[in-house]
Amino acid sequence: MFRVFLMIGLGVSFSLWAEQLWFPVQVQADGKKLEYQPLQSVSKAWRLCALLPHGKDHYWWGVSWGLAEEAKRQGVQLGIYEAGGYENLPRQRQQLKDCASNKADAVIIGAISSEGINDLILQLKDEKIPVIDLINGINSDAVAARSSVSFADMATQSLLYLLDHSQQRAIDLAWFPGPAQAAWVQDAEQGLKQQLQGTAVHLLHAGYGATDTFSQATLVRQLFSRQQPDYVLANAVAAGVTQNFISAEGLTKIGVMAYYANPEVVRLIQAGQLLAAATDSPVIQARISIDLALRILENQPYAKQVSPQIRILDQQNINQLPLQHIIAPKQQWMIRQPLAAKTP
Repeated sequence: MFRVFLMIGLGVSFSLWAEQLWFPVQVQADGKKLEYQPLQSVSKAWRLCALLPHGKDHYWWGVSWGLAEEAKRQGVQLGIYEAGGYENLPRQRQQLKDCASNKADAVIIGAISSEGINDLILQLKDEKIPVIDLINGINSDAVAARSSVSFADMATQSLLYLLDHSQQRAIDLAWFPGPAQAAWVQDAEQGLKQQLQGTAVHLLHAGYGATDTFSQATLVRQLFSRQQPDYVLANAVAAGVTQNFISAEGLTKIGVMAYYANPEVVRLIQAGQLLAAATDSPVIQARISIDLALRILENQPYAKQVSPQIRILDQQNINQLPLQHIIAPKQQWMIRQPLAAKTP
């Protein structure tokens, strides 16, 4: 048996992070590199809804914090709801219906399924309620704008880091992608598959599973009962579980990398245990999604696709990067809050 170490936050004060301006920030907006600047203010207290897949992976704690902080900065109303897991598509559909019934002016969605809410998004478009695709990917032309990063690029850059670290030698690489139905997982697998062509990497597919500790720990135990890889490339939850497992087992020669970062991954890199992680700056993506929604509602110019720069976190640079762009501050848990009823 092995322990999974959880963390609520890192040793940085909440007030310091909350007070720091997050902009300008380097992004790619509709294919152009630029320094992103949000609106300075808005004309009214717009009503926004944000739907997230779950809070089991603490990655989403940072997303919820970014959403809440940007809504607070602009003085707008915001409801934040999570569906409890990727198996709960009906719940996310109902949450979206409830947001519309509660007179939300715009909806931000971290989707459980790339196509499972497309019919509802079309209805919202007809009702002049813009939908912002946040992080996970929605395959619908009815989406008004997107704050997201290509997970194909995240997986590709992660693999390139591992190839460099292994000095291009033949390696066995264990792969823990995440939930099969999620668009970001499908994109990551496509990017990984393309980048693997012509390499000396033997891929060991560990199987799909929800990004909660129990599901990923089960996959980790199953894979290591069959074989021992040279490297592991994994979703953030599996990366943390794997690193704690191999540390407990004394398997010190295995390199573990996450293809996105959460607080546990950041802690393990800082501790000199986990090799590295790619990051898509989820807190920044959340803040940008709020700004995109407000730009549309305010009839201001906006980009249809905004993507923060992908960064690789490793033991050499982890303490030089702005972690408030990646994770929530110390003692900040997942934020869940209802959208207040609209007053007459």
